[in-house]
Amino acid sequence: MTPAPNTKATQDARTAAAKTLARVFAHNESLASLLPATLPGVTESERSFYQQLCYGSLRWFYQLNPLLSDLVPKPLKSKDSDIQAALLIGLYQLLHSRVPDHAAIAATVEITKRLKKPWASKLVNGVLRNFQRQREQLFSAQKNNPSFISAHPKWLVNSIKESWFDDSDSVFDANNQQPPFSLRINPAYCSPADYVLKLQAANKDATITPFSQVGVTLAQACDVFTLPGFSEGGVSVQDEAAQLAASLLDLQPGQRVLDACCAPGGKTGHLLETEPDLGPIVALDLEQKRLTRVFENLTRLGQTDRVKVICGDAAEPSVWWDGVSFDRILLDAPCSATGVIRRHPDIKLLRKPADIDKLALLQLQILQALWPLLKPGGRLVYATCSVIPLENTRVIENFIATQVDCKEFRLNVKWGLEQTCGRQLLPQHGGNDGFYYAVLTKLDA
Repeated sequence: MTPAPNTKATQDARTAAAKTLARVFAHNESLASLLPATLPGVTESERSFYQQLCYGSLRWFYQLNPLLSDLVPKPLKSKDSDIQAALLIGLYQLLHSRVPDHAAIAATVEITKRLKKPWASKLVNGVLRNFQRQREQLFSAQKNNPSFISAHPKWLVNSIKESWFDDSDSVFDANNQQPPFSLRINPAYCSPADYVLKLQAANKDATITPFSQVGVTLAQACDVFTLPGFSEGGVSVQDEAAQLAASLLDLQPGQRVLDACCAPGGKTGHLLETEPDLGPIVALDLEQKRLTRVFENLTRLGQTDRVKVICGDAAEPSVWWDGVSFDRILLDAPCSATGVIRRHPDIKLLRKPADIDKLALLQLQILQALWPLLKPGGRLVYATCSVIPLENTRVIENFIATQVDCKEFRLNVKWGLEQTCGRQLLPQHGGNDGFYYAVLTKLDA
């Protein structure tokens, strides 16, 4: 087993990145779970570079790894996944960073010594220098490999092309870019137009989002605590696509609302900002550790007294439901997260084709479990951050076919692509993430 990074000792960015990536490769751990624990152990001045190496090497894995396979004489042993990671980090720097080639190679060779594997120094040096010499031929050998060209696994290339052929290249391109840094503005704090002026006064450029009425997107990401009003709950970090959920619920004063699968709590906070006179909100999530983030977000917004936070399974309401029906339900269903790959590039490695079928069954199961909790005349918004129709349109089609008291509310909006059920947003370069929404209403008896 690859040892966990030593977070007590100070590490350089490259060595820490090699150890972190090795855990992704060897144990299918996610960056979201690894980075919070490993980041404090990295030299403070190199933490940004450490994250760049981790995210970048995974973002371009399906381009870097085929090159590595052609360059390494024989496959590395599983116990040497950290050396594989070091080689990928070296190739990433040569292809996608501003680090001078000679510095990238020398520093990557140095990783092998810090990993206490000096035998690999000659291998790493030789592989990276051979890449410099053979780069044109290596790329030519991959010119007919769609996985290499798109930097996506083959199964996902096929799925996206099958579902969104005309838009597939733009989806691949958006997935391989740095994600935009978007904010949700609390209407009680100020308008998006006024907030753009506040940002300009703080020497930060931003534009108003085209679809969300409460969103702005910054030209460059920054420390959130340097944002005007952030600490006081005036603004929150949230992608524009996720900001669309609250408006679809058609919230009214006094309504009782369920936010199912609520972590990390961004949408919960948005519901409260959208309708200040809402009745009680129940925020539900399966994992207690994820609810820590919900409490943190609600505390910053000053809204902890208006939400009942419950740890429970949305597919098993009999365990946690108090028997009082809801006027509105927001189901942000567990999904493949293929619409937010640019934020979580390890999805390219961790997600497998079989996962999609399992997720679709779970999504339908949760819908069927929550539907009885909705009042007649009530509204349920189904959302995922997936671009795969099997998790989206097909789930809603299957659900409606089995529910005589269910009717889809067709959306008359300017965003997304209309589907047989719901609307699909595809990830946009510099714009919204990939998201799916469907609005269901419960017919009166």
